[in-house]
This record gives sequence, structure tokens and C-alpha cells, in this order.
Amino acid sequence: MALFYAQGVPIGFIAIMLAVLASMGGFIFGYDTGQISDILLMDDFLLRFAQCSTPGDVGTCNFSIVREGLIVALLSIGTLIGALLGARVADVLGRRRAMSAECVIFIVGVIVQITAEHAWAQFAVGRLISGLGVGALSAAVPMYQAETAPPQIRGTLTATYQLFITFGILVAYCISIGTRNVSGSGSWRIVVGIGILWALILGIGILFMPESPRWLAKKGRFEEAKVALARSRGIPTHEADDNFKVHRELTDMRTAIEHESAIQATWADCFRPQNKQLYRTLLGMTLQMFQQLTGANYFFYYGASVFKSVGIQDSFVTQIILGAVNFGCTFGGMYVMEKFGRRYPLIIGGVWQSIWLFVFAAAGTAKDPTQNKGIGILMLVSACLFIFGYAMTWAPGIWILTGETFPTRTRSMQAALAAASNWTWNFLLAFFTPFITRAIAFRYGFVFAACNLTGAVIVYFFLYESSDLSLESVDMMYCDPSCKPWTSRNWAPEGFSSRAELVEQSKAAEAGKGFAGDEESRIEHKNVIANGDEDGVKEVNGNVKGTNGFANEKMRDEDEDVAKVIRPTQSRGAASVLIVIYYPHG
Repeated sequence: MALFYAQGVPIGFIAIMLAVLASMGGFIFGYDTGQISDILLMDDFLLRFAQCSTPGDVGTCNFSIVREGLIVALLSIGTLIGALLGARVADVLGRRRAMSAECVIFIVGVIVQITAEHAWAQFAVGRLISGLGVGALSAAVPMYQAETAPPQIRGTLTATYQLFITFGILVAYCISIGTRNVSGSGSWRIVVGIGILWALILGIGILFMPESPRWLAKKGRFEEAKVALARSRGIPTHEADDNFKVHRELTDMRTAIEHESAIQATWADCFRPQNKQLYRTLLGMTLQMFQQLTGANYFFYYGASVFKSVGIQDSFVTQIILGAVNFGCTFGGMYVMEKFGRRYPLIIGGVWQSIWLFVFAAAGTAKDPTQNKGIGILMLVSACLFIFGYAMTWAPGIWILTGETFPTRTRSMQAALAAASNWTWNFLLAFFTPFITRAIAFRYGFVFAACNLTGAVIVYFFLYESSDLSLESVDMMYCDPSCKPWTSRNWAPEGFSSRAELVEQSKAAEAGKGFAGDEESRIEHKNVIANGDEDGVKEVNGNVKGTNGFANEKMRDEDEDVAKVIRPTQSRGAASVLIVIYYPHG
């Protein structure tokens, strides 16, 4: 049953729930990211794991740069390895069971951390193990969401992964401020241990969601894929056999998979120039790299230390302010990425972020913020405005693109490489930031400002606009030699003059319970022949032919239904195409 309609397409409860539950993978990562910033400042944690010149006196305890960097950054090493292994695991076990298995790995890592007594290396290794699970989830979750979500809201649902990352960060900050005055090891063990709850919610809950229909179809389980499609589209499963939208999507999947299965996909295929495979692999890895180089994790990993250094008394509260801005603005980001596409928000966001990082760095460099309260406030405000732009654009946008840029045959491997790029740079920044800030202090912000501008330029010249297209059509767009990144916003599948026309006809088709010229119902099969006559439909062997024959069988079954040709066009290859609207009388 549909909860609401998006662009005229019914959206069911399951579509929303699969996005929310799968996004718990992002929540787990956000929670793990947010907790470490505050834990590093907790008294009991310092007494147990830092270097103290006077044992038992927390005022004499400090982490060396190397020790602090390893405790923070080993999570990222684990996520890097997990992201690379996660692609194969998701292909073998299926998207859902892979996520459940990865939650178990995360829980093991949490147990290792909370059982550490005085060995900082044990705590760091526990973060490494947890990272294996988080990294594998970062490859599986966006891929599962993109493959399962209806195209009309794919961007929004995939963006929930980033939304939940920000929510996890905020929750970690709130729990940390609540436990910081707890005596003994409970101050940090409670914060870390609660992570087990989030993993249980995801690991168990995801098993009640439908499997990815594209994974099922790839395994030849088309009946199960049909049911999964129906559930995620808000269509009762007993109506799946009679629903033209389900048949249409399933036929598109079957055709794409049959074409791709002729050649067994390997990791080497991700780096072949044909069909812009190498181009897309490098683009995905580059965009993930620049998401890290925006500088957001500079604040999330070391924010409490940063704002303590600018003279703000309660840096825990400052972290909550940043976390709240990050979380709240990500809701706006979900709207922005769906409304304005992918390219414009990323370009504008990159410029906006660069401006405020420049202000942050210039203010901190011009005067000592510990001696000038006004400078400290300006730096906090500029950090909030930077996070505002990041949460609205680069934070959700890059994860959306990771799920929708690659073809089905190599999607899991290319998504894993993109995620691995993210985690590699996550580690480099987490480990080396203490060294860099000690050397150049707040001038570090100038480096991130330059990286944001560079990212905006890369988006303009290399990223194709993929909003409102099915995953199969995104692949066609990248393979179209006449389409350039800066003109891709106007690209549409054969039979449409523009992307806007595709959306409008999709709405009209759904409103009429038939199918018009939207990109998923276009007729591309070479066995469909038209004579180009807009006054009638040419019959082949006495029957009107369609994408999968389903709509036409239905037209033949209902005597009063009529078919109207709205546009003959030319398909890829030489065959002409009919685009038909099915009108039931009354």
C-alpha cells in the first residue's frame, strides 16, 4: 500500500523502512566517529591510556601525537580493508545477509574495546576490528539502497545514509556529555558499549526487508526479484504478476543482466576504458577523496580539542552545536539533492565551504583566539556555516553518486573502490592531523579551502547529472559520446527531448495507470517495428508489440481500451520505436 506519491509514483512503507534500517550502517559509522573526539578528553580514559608524568594525576596526562593518531585512525584502516572485502561479501551472501554478518564483526570490535584495562593498543585494535564492519557496511548500504529504492526518490533514500551518519555523530556527542561526569571507566565504556545496540538493530532488522531485486535477478531468481520489487514499490505482492510497472522494471533488469553476463566481471574491468569504466572508477574514487578533503572530519574527529584550543570553555557543548547543525542541515541536503540534481549543489557547496574555511583559517591565524573572545566566536560561527554547506551538499551527494554511477555488472567492485578511497583519506587525515596542526595550527584551514574549490572544478568538468534516471539509463548516458558532463543535465533516453519531459510524462503515465515515455518504459527492443505513422500502430504478426508485451496483452483483453501513438523515434541501432500510452476508458 502506498504511503504517498513521488512524481506520480506510489511509495510504500517498505521503501521507507529499507532506507531507514539500512542507513543504520551510516549511524554506526557516525556514532563511532563522534564518540572518539570526546572520549580522548575524559579523565578516566586519559589516566588509563595516556602518558602521565605523575601517575593518578590527570592534569599531567597527555597523549603523544603518534598514540592519539593511532587510536583515532586505526578505525579508518579497518574501514579501508572492510570496504574492499565488502563488495565480494555482498555479492556472495546477498546485500542483507552481508550487512548482518558485518554487524557481528562490529560488535566483536566493540567488545575488544570495552574490555581494555590499561593497554591502549587493545583499544586501538578494537577500533580496527570495528572498522572492518563499518567499512564493509559503507560499500553495501548505498549499493543496497540504490538498487532497491524507486528511481523517483532514489536520491532521497540513498541520502539517508549520510543523514544517519550525522545523526550518529550527534547522538555520540549527547551521550558523551551525559556520561563525562560518571566516575571510573563507565564514562567511556558506556559510550562505546552502546554501539552494540545500534548494530543489533541493523543486523536483525534488515533481515525483514526485501533483498535487492537487482542482486536476485543477477542470480537468476526472477520470481523473488519480482516480489522484492513489488514490496519496495508499495504494491501488494499478490498483484505483482498483474502490475505493468513491476514487469517493466524486471524486463529492464533482465535485459541489462543478460547483456552484462556475457562477460564475467573482474576487478580489472573496473579499470578498462571501454564504456567509461575507468573514467567512472576514477571519478568515484576522486569524489570520495575530496569529500574527506572538505575538512569536515577535522571538526568531527578533533573538534573538542580544536575548540578547547580557541578558548571555548566547554568544548563538549560546542561539539553538540556542530553536530546539531550537521544533522539538521542534512534534511535540507536530501531535498536539495532531489530538487536540484547532483552537479549544481556540489559546485555551489564546494565554493561555499571554501569561503568559510578561509574565514576560519584567516581569523585563527591573524590573532590568538585564546586571547581574543571575538575571534573564537567568529571561528565557531564560520565552522557552523561550513558544516551547514557540507551537510546540504557534499555530505549526502557523494554517497548518492556512489550508489548510482556504476553499471550493475561491476557496481559492487567500483562502489568498494570508491568507499576504499574515502577510508584511505579518512585514515590519512585522522592520523596526520595532529602533526599538521602542531606545525601550522589554524592555517590548516587554507589547505581544506583550496581542496573544496578543486572539488567544485572537478564536478563541473567530469561529473554527469544522474538525477531522475534509472540506473540502467545512467549507464547509457555515460556511454553516449555526444553527452558531455556540462550538458548532461539535458540528456534523456531515446524518445524524449529533455529530462523535464521524461519526468512529466512519467507523472502523466502513472496518473493514467498506464505508461508513457518515461525512461523505464521506453521500448528499445529490436523486435519492435514501427512505420513512423502517428495516425496508427503497425502490427507485427497481428499484435501490437510493447516493451514486455504485458501492457499490450492487457489492451487486447479489455475491448474498450485504446492505444495511442505519441511519438515514433529512433532507437540505438536501426530499429524504430513506438512509445504508447495505455488509456483505460472511464
